[in-house]
Amino acid sequence: MACRCCMDKIVVEGGHRLQGEVRISGAKNAALPMLVASLLADGWSSFQNVPDLKDIESIKLLLENLGAKVESDSHQVRIDGGGLCNHEASYDLVRKMRASILVLGPLVARLKRARVSLPGGCAIGERPINLHLKGLQQLGAEIQIDHGYVEARAERLRGADICLDMPTVTGTENLMMAAVLAEGVTVLRNVAREPEVVALADTLNRMGASIQGAGASAMTICGVKSLHPVSVSVIPDRIEAGTFMVAAALTQGDVTVCGCEPEHMQAFLHKLRQTNARVQEDRSSIRVVGPETIASVDVKTLPFPGFPTDMQAQFMVLMSIASGLSIISETVFENRFIHVGELRRMGADIQISGNSALIKGASMLSGAPVMATDLRASASLILAGLVAQGVTEVNRVYHLDRGYEKIEEKFASLGAVIRRVPV
Repeated sequence: MACRCCMDKIVVEGGHRLQGEVRISGAKNAALPMLVASLLADGWSSFQNVPDLKDIESIKLLLENLGAKVESDSHQVRIDGGGLCNHEASYDLVRKMRASILVLGPLVARLKRARVSLPGGCAIGERPINLHLKGLQQLGAEIQIDHGYVEARAERLRGADICLDMPTVTGTENLMMAAVLAEGVTVLRNVAREPEVVALADTLNRMGASIQGAGASAMTICGVKSLHPVSVSVIPDRIEAGTFMVAAALTQGDVTVCGCEPEHMQAFLHKLRQTNARVQEDRSSIRVVGPETIASVDVKTLPFPGFPTDMQAQFMVLMSIASGLSIISETVFENRFIHVGELRRMGADIQISGNSALIKGASMLSGAPVMATDLRASASLILAGLVAQGVTEVNRVYHLDRGYEKIEEKFASLGAVIRRVPV
């Protein structure tokens, strides 16, 4: 991707109605495990509709470091996992992105050992990987934590009946990729049901795996001896789509979000309709017309198919100018209200009590200099700037480039007055 300075800021002039069509990029959270899955097969796998993001660049560098060959052309990535030879994912490559832990399962499955740095990522909660490790142990791996690294060894992984203590997306994906090459049958219970998990299962099945039940609370994986390369397209990013739909509702706009998958967004769309926004679904697009008066709606984040935690910050902005009181309860990540302080600087009336936020709708927000703290908080501050009186400067937008492809250009195409400024 084009180099973008981590010190850039985005400047937004509020008060402009959004109108038109916007096309959604491929889902980062689907693309990352799909690209990692290429390590499980010799030969060139091809992935289309891959978003141009910093996290994608990071995972490609990691895969190359492990011995894979990687080629990129626009939104297509080709990977040959046949050269996989290095079992260590170093701190320098892993610290920037939590999804790097996904190489753990494939490395153990193919090389019989792995040494992977404990991951970093956004400051939205601990997100421990203990469930990944417990599951791998049940598959027969020996696990040690040493000097900030996970070390895993297994001469042969064997199928097991594994019940996760709680649904975890990356944990489910890691164990899936380990189990497809394990000997015998693995049953994973209480697994994550997100569309991104289903997309990985579909990819693995197209590579020759035998996975049944993806999208349900339990899945059965019959181990196979080897997988083959695949050509597959990445599913649309439901969080990017939801972000633009909130923007339409905020600005009394009329925006058609193209290239999305409405079935992946039903819990969010249900709540959006309750705000009085007009929502029209088509097979691969959704049109949102913003209401004159936004109704207050209570929201509780839950694992899929519930309301996504990744849309909580954006929906909070919508509630900050709604009529009346609303409560947003966050049940997935414990630190995901850290954007509230910045929204308050813009005039939002939000009170935090434990894992709930009480929001009293304000007549307007005011532009201000604000600081992004994580990926979705960055998007929420841009949304607030779209409806704020005056100019909003969002600093530390390098978070945005991890998960939104050219977001300022897409908003500008809809009529927003927005620009990226080097600092």
